[in-house]
Amino acid sequence: MKAHTSETQSSITPDKAIQFLKEGNQRFVNNLKINRNLLEQVNDTTEGQWPFAVILSCIDSRTSAELIFDQGLGDIFSIRIAGNFVNQDILGSMEFGCNVAGSKLIVVLGHSKCGALKGGLDSAKIEPLGMDNLNHLVYHFHDCIDEIIKVDEERSSKNEDLLERLNICNVKRSIEDIRHQSTTLRNLEKEGKIKIVGANYCVESGEVTWL
Repeated sequence: MKAHTSETQSSITPDKAIQFLKEGNQRFVNNLKINRNLLEQVNDTTEGQWPFAVILSCIDSRTSAELIFDQGLGDIFSIRIAGNFVNQDILGSMEFGCNVAGSKLIVVLGHSKCGALKGGLDSAKIEPLGMDNLNHLVYHFHDCIDEIIKVDEERSSKNEDLLERLNICNVKRSIEDIRHQSTTLRNLEKEGKIKIVGANYCVESGEVTWL
């Protein structure tokens, strides 16, 4: 399997990019990884890169996008942050990936049992974590929590139903933030040049479901 070129990238539509990722995840789940000569791909990408997708995922060690979607060198831009939310720097990276480097798809990839989201659920009733920046990070999820939590529902990471609802809400909120905060990406999507979609990875099965 060779790395993508400018020609192959330009022939990929947003829907085809999604299909590539779906097929890759099926290979991953079935342990049928494509045979790649990675050193050859290093040589193929020496002069440039032509990834077809930008994937925003969590830093969780189980959620490497290249592995989950069975992709090689030069195939995807991988952006990772605990809790897969967006900020200005991440949006700038996405704008580069799509508007400069030609990627056709943005995927916000959440995952089950997310530790960052657990921290958001527990932060209201535990002592501050003693790490200023981590405290700031888990605060990002409070709006989603306030939106989805039911009256008298237990706000705790042990509440698995709430945790998974928060996971999906957070993915959808990140997609809304991308569209709202980046005129560049919003316009590219309106013009049909890219798609912005959400997905969820199950750490127990290895399967990705698309939202």
